[in-house]
Amino acid sequence: MKVINIHHPYEASQIPNEDVVLALGFFDGVHLGHQEVIERAKKIANEKKLKLAVMTFNQHPSIVFQKINPEQMKYLSTIERKKCLMEDLGVDYLYIIEFTSHFASLAPLDFVDQYMVDLHAKVVVAGFDYTYGPKEIADMAHLPEYAAERFDVVVVDKQTTDNKKISSTRIREKLAEGEMEKVNALLGYAYQTPGRVVHGDARGRLLGFPTANIEVTSGVRLPQPGIYAVKIKVGQNWHLGMASIGYNVTFGDDRDLTVEVYILDFNQDIYGEQVEVAWYHYLRSELKFDSVEQLIAQLKQDEIDTATFFNESK
Repeated sequence: MKVINIHHPYEASQIPNEDVVLALGFFDGVHLGHQEVIERAKKIANEKKLKLAVMTFNQHPSIVFQKINPEQMKYLSTIERKKCLMEDLGVDYLYIIEFTSHFASLAPLDFVDQYMVDLHAKVVVAGFDYTYGPKEIADMAHLPEYAAERFDVVVVDKQTTDNKKISSTRIREKLAEGEMEKVNALLGYAYQTPGRVVHGDARGRLLGFPTANIEVTSGVRLPQPGIYAVKIKVGQNWHLGMASIGYNVTFGDDRDLTVEVYILDFNQDIYGEQVEVAWYHYLRSELKFDSVEQLIAQLKQDEIDTATFFNESK
């Protein structure tokens, strides 16, 4: 897969000189609804013997339109994660457009001309609710008019589970409730967050449960605080673990939020390693214990519950 980063206005030489089927969307999370759009486009590309291109943005449009601080925006997938998911889906060209004020000011027809026709799209595929300007004049119903028979338009209907739309908003709501099974069912894969192992206060080691303290990559959305059954990828290998998102309330108030993973049957020094944490199951909420002994007893039970969950999930 070739990744093409575009800053508006772009040079024509940046665009591969071949016809494509173009899938459009922001694709945060690349969930099952997004996958349907891309797989539909892939099927058409195969039938027409064309390359599959996908166009997305480097940041959420609301940062420009609603003047949201980019530091406050939390995503279901980083750009790097999105690249990996797109490659797994068989995308040939991934266009990542810098969503700037200049780009956002494009009139609908200019957007169609420059970011569909000039990208050599012979077929454009998008979800039913995709927009490329003011909704009342730049929705999918208007796209055939702008296309003017220069390319075909394929609209993917609303994808649902339990009679509800599969959406990034719905996934964010379930994440905030710690409902990882529902999150993962909507994504079609286990939710992952990247980060780097950093030095903590080493309290877990003293308790007999040494943890990897994870500095989570900026902009990543975490599940709600609590204890989870997870897998953690170190190097090329995945390991079972139990993770804590919380404030270590047993040891004082007004502490910073931390993400810590106790890796089962593991005894390696991994400080500085880039890791991925895959979130599978919410075990319990964070609790404040009256004694260290009570905390240790609970951690032992959490370890048993984590192993049981994965054994029963095989």
